Amino acid sequence: MSGITLPNPGGHEFLYTRRDFLQVRQVLYRRTGISLSESKEQLVYSRLSRRLRALRLDSFGAYLAYLAENDEEWQQFVNALTTNLTAFFRERHHFDTLATLARDPARRHRPLRFWSSASSTGEEPYSMAMTLVEAFGSFQAPVQILASDIDTRVLDTARQGIYPLDRVESLELARKQRFFQRGSGPNAGKVRVVPELRELVRFQQINLLDARWDVQGEFDAIFCRNVMIYFDKPTQTALLERLVRLLRPDGLFFAGHSENFVHAGHLVRAVGRSTYQRVAAR
Repeated sequence: MSGITLPNPGGHEFLYTRRDFLQVRQVLYRRTGISLSESKEQLVYSRLSRRLRALRLDSFGAYLAYLAENDEEWQQFVNALTTNLTAFFRERHHFDTLATLARDPARRHRPLRFWSSASSTGEEPYSMAMTLVEAFGSFQAPVQILASDIDTRVLDTARQGIYPLDRVESLELARKQRFFQRGSGPNAGKVRVVPELRELVRFQQINLLDARWDVQGEFDAIFCRNVMIYFDKPTQTALLERLVRLLRPDGLFFAGHSENFVHAGHLVRAVGRSTYQRVAAR
């Protein structure tokens, strides 16, 4: 079976076998903890074909051999296979809860700290920053936002804060006027996050499965949305335990709408829609 290419009506440009796919799954899991489903065979071919072209290789077997011998290719490999679906104010109820947290008088005696742990191209941490600026009524809000992702490519996009105009179409006019600059000339059709908002966010490359993170707790809230779905249950539990350990006792953990932690009731309890607190907070 290892010498048979996967079916593709248009034919494959590169030799791609079942064995190649299984090996990609194995090395990605070993490196990142991400567990690719069986349905991702064609996605793997599509995403990694670009790397084969760039490296002028003719088969996935040759690429996997190259990957094993060249450490600098690992980041390209991970970048190609990680999914980065995001939007401004996705799951808006989380940002309503975040605004309520920021307005809590009991927290106003110190700077507030937040972590967007899978920030992708930046829409999530910038949505957090907009929410906090509105809650405090000033760009001088006493907040610190750490935004991290495993993918260095999307972090570069996030740092620039430049987006196609259609990415902000769903935002209220007042938000667009306050938080974005509209491009003109060669930048027509684009917007850029205003500098005052970008300054509230610090971007950093972090693999959540690394043994150590260059992160200092405690956080008032951690966003880790639509991340756990890519991990098996033991990995989810181990990661959740590390993350909630960095929360303040009254801090909040925001998860994706399709994620639940029934298997981790000893770590967190639900306090709202896909919103959790540490069990120790009881």
